[in-house]
Amino acid sequence: MTEPLPDQAAVDRAITSRRSIRGYRPDLVPAEVVRDILAVASRAPSMTNTQPWRVHVLMGAARDALCREIVAAHAAGEHPEPDYDYYPREWLSPYLDRRRRIGWALYGLLGIAKGDREATARQHRRNYDFFGAPVGMIVTLHRSLGAGSYLDLGMFLQNVMVAARARGLDTCAQAAFMNWHGIIRRHLPIPPEEIVICGMALGHADPAAPANALVSPREPVEAFCTFHGAPGGTAGRQP
Repeated sequence: MTEPLPDQAAVDRAITSRRSIRGYRPDLVPAEVVRDILAVASRAPSMTNTQPWRVHVLMGAARDALCREIVAAHAAGEHPEPDYDYYPREWLSPYLDRRRRIGWALYGLLGIAKGDREATARQHRRNYDFFGAPVGMIVTLHRSLGAGSYLDLGMFLQNVMVAARARGLDTCAQAAFMNWHGIIRRHLPIPPEEIVICGMALGHADPAAPANALVSPREPVEAFCTFHGAPGGTAGRQP
C-alpha cells in the first residue's frame, strides 16, 4: 500500500485555497519563479505523453502593450469571434443557475446593479489588464488535436494554479482572452495552426480588492458522485 505524502495537508491547502483572484498587488514575480511553476505543472498527465500545452508568459512592457490594445478595442465596442466554442450553445439547469448565482454574487460585491451595462462592461474590461497582475499568460493548443488534448490542457492549467498557491501566489484562468486572438497574434508569435485557448493572471492577491471576497460554493460529494460496490460509502475493492 502506498503511504500518504507527509505533506498531504499542504497539498490539500494549496488545492482548497485556490480561487479566481480578480485584483492583484503590483509586486513583481521573478521569471525564475514562473519557470519553476511551469516546470512542476508540466508533470500533468497527457495522452501518450503528447504534452499539448503551449504557454506565452507576458511581463513588463510586453504585457502592458498587449493589455493596452485589447482594452482599447473592447472599450471601442469591438466584438471579435472566438477561435473555438468554449460556452455551450444552449445553457441548461443546473449549470445556468450556478453561472447566474456566481455572477450576481460578484457584481453584488462590486456594487454593480442588475442592468448596469456600462459598469458590467467596465468590470469585464479588467480581464484584459489581467486584473492588475504583473504576470499574464496566454495558452494555446494545436488545431489538429482532439477533445482529449483539451482535457490534458485542463489538468496542466490546474497544476499551474495549485503550484502557484504552494508558492503564496494567486491566479485567475481567463477564457475572455480567446476572443482577442487577432490582437494577440500581433503581439506574440502564435502561428495560425495554434488556437488561443485562454489567458491566466498570476501574482499576489490584493486583500483590499472587493472582488477577492468572493468564495464560490461547491456541491457536496454526494451531489455529483455515486459509489458502487462499497458498503457504507467506503471506496475500494471488496473481498
